[in-house]
Amino acid sequence: MINNIFNYLSEKNNKVAVGLFSLVLAMLFLAYASVPLYNLFCKVTGFGGTPNITQIESEFVLDQTIEVRFDANVSSDLNWDFYPEQKTYNLKIGKDYTANYIAENNSSVPISGTASFNVSPNDAGKYFSKLECFCFHEQSLQPGEQRVMPINFYIDPEIVNDKFIGDLSEITLSYTFYETSDNKNL
Repeated sequence: MINNIFNYLSEKNNKVAVGLFSLVLAMLFLAYASVPLYNLFCKVTGFGGTPNITQIESEFVLDQTIEVRFDANVSSDLNWDFYPEQKTYNLKIGKDYTANYIAENNSSVPISGTASFNVSPNDAGKYFSKLECFCFHEQSLQPGEQRVMPINFYIDPEIVNDKFIGDLSEITLSYTFYETSDNKNL
């Protein structure tokens, strides 16, 4: 009888141990997968002002215009000047445009940086379609080097059908450059 009780408890403990171990493995998987899954979610939905990255040019150009503002920031540990060549553009919705940013390395050593970006208001991110952008790649500047950094984009005509922002008159594209960790290890 006592043997039966110990066997029963041992089987129950094994089931609990396997369940807890499975739970720990699932939590570890989710912890490692959360960043790529979140990034994928943001790219697909435009959540948080994440622009749409595409290789397909717009097929339709509307007679409506929208003002696009360009914002530029640099993290405090990066010794660069970074600014848009022109701060605002009044653009036709659906037409491809190229805007330029200027970056200059003010230090005496080569520095590499990477840019993060977002669109405001957040709901407009899924309609801001980037065809090509300096922000897709790490940028390296030699001491004193100044570089023009273009972005090719359009505002998706579907924005006018969005019941929440269809009458939007202004979008802001904002970049922040950060020094890459490779520089910090030198």
